[in-house]
Amino acid sequence: MLVVLLGQLPLWGPSANEHPSSKPVLTRPVTLRLLITVKAAPSPSARYGETVCVGALGLDPPWTRWTRLYPIHFRELAADSRFRKYDIVRLQAMPAKKDVRHESWTPIVDTITTEQHLANQQSRRNLLDPLVEDSMCRLNEQTRDAPSARSIALIRVADVSSMQIKRHRGWSAEDRRKIAGYLNQLDLLEPSKPTPLQAPRFTGSYRYRCADRRCRGHQQTLWDWEFVALQRRLTQLTDAEAADQLRRKFLGQLCASDRDVAFYVGNQAARPHSFSIGGVYAPRRPTTRYRLHVNR
Repeated sequence: MLVVLLGQLPLWGPSANEHPSSKPVLTRPVTLRLLITVKAAPSPSARYGETVCVGALGLDPPWTRWTRLYPIHFRELAADSRFRKYDIVRLQAMPAKKDVRHESWTPIVDTITTEQHLANQQSRRNLLDPLVEDSMCRLNEQTRDAPSARSIALIRVADVSSMQIKRHRGWSAEDRRKIAGYLNQLDLLEPSKPTPLQAPRFTGSYRYRCADRRCRGHQQTLWDWEFVALQRRLTQLTDAEAADQLRRKFLGQLCASDRDVAFYVGNQAARPHSFSIGGVYAPRRPTTRYRLHVNR
């Protein structure tokens, strides 16, 4: 059994975000101070070779809302600009002009600085627990009614029935063209020409119910950087052994009976009705007020 103890804060709860305010129109970059909550697995890009989409929570007014940073070519970031999940960072950014989603910003990557890593679980809970909401079903309904509705949320999990892990099919022909085109643009004399982005070995998805009483279940793909990074460390194992290790981490450990589980979800600009999981929020349970079951 899993136990959930997560509150609601009116400023950030569902009622305050059912209809997000219009996207700001700015003529110059502004400074954002953010808590990094999601670092998605890198994907092929014609311009950058590979890009990472980052989810974060704005900490300083007036930019106190869910925030999406894209594009970030993480491997090319300077050492002092690299960040990890639950780092607090500061950077300059502009609202993304070609993305109608209210949360999307274009970062100026060479302005990224890391202030601190939020290692204390209670400090994280103080910021994130009030944002957890019950209904993935309602979020789906909102985007069906208005494609420009909220595109990021932290959804409480009522129960997880399974985690499906499949062999990745490899990059598509279009993805391979993007990667090759980028590498061909680089100066042949460049001493540290990057290696091509490798496709992950596996894809993963969760089958779960949100805490909405109407919920009949959701199946969503997991695009967590950590899910792919763990695969890179399991190259000596067979497919069956590696898949078992991934399930142990992302189902057995993160969805264990002593965790309060919620999923960071976000949609795609081209497919606003399609939500996937960018990461798992799984602090250890402090009490036993709410109970939920995970079926293995």
